[in-house]
Amino acid sequence: MQDTTTTVSELIRLVDDFVAERRWEPFHDPKNLSCSIAIEAAELMEHFQWLRTDQLDAIRDDPEAMAQIREELADIMAYVVSFASTMGIDISYALADKMKKNAVKYPAETYQGKFKV
Repeated sequence: MQDTTTTVSELIRLVDDFVAERRWEPFHDPKNLSCSIAIEAAELMEHFQWLRTDQLDAIRDDPEAMAQIREELADIMAYVVSFASTMGIDISYALADKMKKNAVKYPAETYQGKFKV
């Protein structure tokens, strides 16, 4: 699977099948999944916790660190996909809709190169 060839539907099916094969549906309720997203996000943050900004580029050159970061990101994605599936949320629509709202809230001409006006 690659980003350029895999659909969101395929990712949802991949995670849903994994969960179903283990009969984990009773545990994959919105509360547990939302908690799991936050927990995994915190685990991702641990990889950057004590780094200075000037040290961040070196991580990309560290295969072991990148493998761990990739796994944490995959855990987050799996829980996000499972949460969306459980809640009946169309991820593509939700993201596109939110980006439209963000474009109105943060117009490029005002916020380009700035995080705050």
